[in-house]
Amino acid sequence: MSGLVLRLAGPLQSWGEHSVFAQRDSLRFPTRSGLIGLLACAEGLPRGAPLARYDALRFTVRIDRPGVRMVDFHTIGGGMPKGVPRPDGTQRPGGPNAMVTRRQYLADAVFTVAVEGPTDRLAEIAEALRNPRWHPYLGRRSCPPDQPLLLRADVADPVGELHTRVPVARRLREQEPPEAEFVVEDHPDAAGAVTEVADVPLSFNRYDRRYRTRTVSIVSRSLPKELFVTGERFWERLVAYMEEER
Repeated sequence: MSGLVLRLAGPLQSWGEHSVFAQRDSLRFPTRSGLIGLLACAEGLPRGAPLARYDALRFTVRIDRPGVRMVDFHTIGGGMPKGVPRPDGTQRPGGPNAMVTRRQYLADAVFTVAVEGPTDRLAEIAEALRNPRWHPYLGRRSCPPDQPLLLRADVADPVGELHTRVPVARRLREQEPPEAEFVVEDHPDAAGAVTEVADVPLSFNRYDRRYRTRTVSIVSRSLPKELFVTGERFWERLVAYMEEER
């Protein structure tokens, strides 16, 4: 087993859990389905292909900057001759009526993610992230990631790196404790912070998307104060961390 360290940042992100066509939500942290979708996109996996190759992966998310939740008031389909498409592939009746949708996004959010799994499998994913077949995105195709996306590959303890070494792009306010929230699976001591999310993908087929639930915990952890940096110091620290792999 080994791990990768990813950085998810960009102008907008959106990590839907129970989105439907007219109402598309976003959780406040990356979902397992969204992360698998990002990796599958980089590897060029066709939509509808089996997803078992990702079953052994384990994700730990550090919330560096939660961002600001935004809602996009969006219309689609006005005047389309064949009508607006339904999720099952059929068409809604045509006509002048546009369909209104509301789509949630996280603006200016930053997450650092530890990915654990079999070493040979993670080596394939790391190569795909360096040379993606299709452009990866942060939950929705309209949300491309900032670079760098892949910080380190073949890390012995990626979760430990999040706790001790990877800089946090946030300035601590006066008297604010040096803490960050972590989203983890099956955590033994997270009483009161457990939630169930329907984000384990069984199929990404366009007309047959299916998910099952999993239990995650959101826990606060103290970090070294020197990890919290912004501006040029942050980028200097981040580049230095990435170059250690060489």
